[in-house]
Amino acid sequence: MTQLDEQGRPEPPLTGDESATLLGFLDYQRATLAWKCAGLDEAGLTATVAASSMTLGGMLKHLAHVEDWWFSHWLHGRGLGSPWDTVDWKADPDWDWHSAAEDSPEQLRTRWQETVARSRSLTTEALADGGLGRLAQRPWPDGRAPSLRWILCHMIEEYARHNGHADLIRESLDGLTGE
Repeated sequence: MTQLDEQGRPEPPLTGDESATLLGFLDYQRATLAWKCAGLDEAGLTATVAASSMTLGGMLKHLAHVEDWWFSHWLHGRGLGSPWDTVDWKADPDWDWHSAAEDSPEQLRTRWQETVARSRSLTTEALADGGLGRLAQRPWPDGRAPSLRWILCHMIEEYARHNGHADLIRESLDGLTGE
C-alpha cells in the first residue's frame, strides 16, 4: 500500500523497481502541485509574486498542456485535443499561462486532473508495450525519439521546477509553506 505524507501525498517507494520509483516521484510532484493549489479561489489562482506574471492557475493549465504534449502527442503520436488543438501557438506561445485567467478554479483543476489521469493510463499502456525503453511515436526533427524513461524524468523535472514557483506564490497568499 502507498504511504501518504502529512499533506496526503503518495510517498515514492523506497525499494521499488525503476518504473515504480520514477512513477512514484512523478506522482509525488503532481500531488505537491495539487496541494499548493488546494482550497484557493479565483483570486488565489490568479495571484502573482513580484515581477513574475506566473500564477497557480496558469501553472495548472500549463502542466495540463505539458502532460498531453508528452504522453499523448509525443509518446503515443496522437493529436492534441481541446483546447490545445485550437490555439495558434506560434502567435501566442504562452497561451496556456495567460488564458487560465479566463477559466474558473473548477475548470482549471478538472482539466489538470483529467489530463493527469489520461497520462497515467497512457504510461501504463506504454509500460506494457516496451517498458521504460519504449520510444516515443513521434521523433524529434533530427530523427531521434525519447524513451518513456526520458519522458518520465523530464516530467519530474518539469513539476519540480514549477512546484518551486508554486511554493513562492502560495506562501505569498496565505503563508502556507512546506516542501
